Order: sequence, then C-alpha cells, then structure tokens
Amino acid sequence: MRLDLFSKAKLVHLATQRLDHIGGAGVLILSLGLAAVSLGIADAAVQRGFSAPLSAEGVQLAPVAAPAAPSSPPAADPDPGPAWIGRDIDGDGAPDFANPTGEPTRGHDAFGDGFFHARRDGGSRPHEGVDYDARPGQPVAAPISGYVSHIGYAYPGDARFKYVEIENPALRLQARVFYVDPQVAVGDSVALGHPIGTAHSLQARYRGITEHVHLELAEGARKIDAQTMILARNGGAGVMTGMN
Repeated sequence: MRLDLFSKAKLVHLATQRLDHIGGAGVLILSLGLAAVSLGIADAAVQRGFSAPLSAEGVQLAPVAAPAAPSSPPAADPDPGPAWIGRDIDGDGAPDFANPTGEPTRGHDAFGDGFFHARRDGGSRPHEGVDYDARPGQPVAAPISGYVSHIGYAYPGDARFKYVEIENPALRLQARVFYVDPQVAVGDSVALGHPIGTAHSLQARYRGITEHVHLELAEGARKIDAQTMILARNGGAGVMTGMN
C-alpha cells in the first residue's frame, strides 16, 4: 500500500509538469483526472490509518490546569443547647422552671454563700432561696409560668429593693424573685422565661457583695431548692444538678 500511494503521487507530479504542453480541453480533462487521483490518495490514507506527520515547529500547546479539588464546607460545631435546663414536673415534655438570669449561682463572698440553706445571721436562720449572679440592669426572666400575684419589698421600710411573686395554681408552685425593678403588674400573665423586670444593684445596701437576684421557690407550703429544679448543663457531658 505504501508503494501504491507514492506511485500515485509521482504520477500527479509528472502530469503537472506537462500542463504547459497541453491546451484547452486537454487541460480540463487532465485537471479532473488529477483531482480524482488526489481524492483516491486521501481516501486510501484514511482507510489504512496513515496520516501525514505533523511538525511541532510553531505549535504552542496551552497549559491545562488541573481540576480544583472540591472544597467541603467547614463542619459546624454541634449546638450544645441551653446552658440551663428546667425540670419537667408535670410530664408534658416541656420544662417548668427557668434560670432567672442565665448565670451561675452566687459563690462565697464576704456576706456568705448563695446556695439553698446557707447560714445566715451567724447561723440563726437558713437561706431560704438560691442566689443567681446578675448584672445590674440586665433582664430578669420568669422562673415559672403563671400570673403575678404580688409585688412587694425585700426589706420593710426600704422601697429600693422589690420582689415579684408569681403563682401557678395548676402546678401548685410559687416563685419570688428579689432585687428586681418590675416591668409587670399584679394580675399579669407571665410565660416561663419571659422578662419580668431588670436586676437592681445591691451595692447601696451591701457594698462589695456579688450582684445577684434571690429566687425562692415553694410547692404548696414547702420551700424547695431551686438548684434541684434548674439544672446546669455540664458541657457535652449531660445534665447535672448544682452542688449545695
């Protein structure tokens, strides 16, 4: 096949050299014949898989960029959930208590401790509530749902320090939140965790004390420890009660 192709090509070349000796119709006939021979050469080359060598001179190959590796979005941190969890005592699957400030319980300072039944007045009486750290002016939330049954004064004759009392007859619960500037009125319905006022500074009466609100809870006539109803979430390790 290779010899056949070269023979046909040589024939075309020789015929071209003789065009000057042929005129008129002879040129036309010879041209048609040459075209047919050329097509035959090309067709044979295609059928046999032959191709003319390509010169690399002057050919510039564009660089092909490697495909970019797919970028995966950064993994989102798992939601740790609320820092404080209220117990569900009626079995409806929803909490029945809330931390009034969202802060830890008051630790030890020059005036004592903030946990339930801590010593007061030299041990003559127990602390009947739990103190939760607070920043003066921050919102204070309702620790239970119900209605505002009373707004009173923490100390007789001192109108600076008030408390808000909330009752929930269905659960037989009562809550008193002390050292609050109320933003509710007697008779108002309140939802668990909704604002009832703002925290009031205690420095005018107890200079140097840790700022806090004082929470008293009662079930019927019995005072109960708020730390057994408002639980602190210990990071990702589950739920734990505060230590008294």
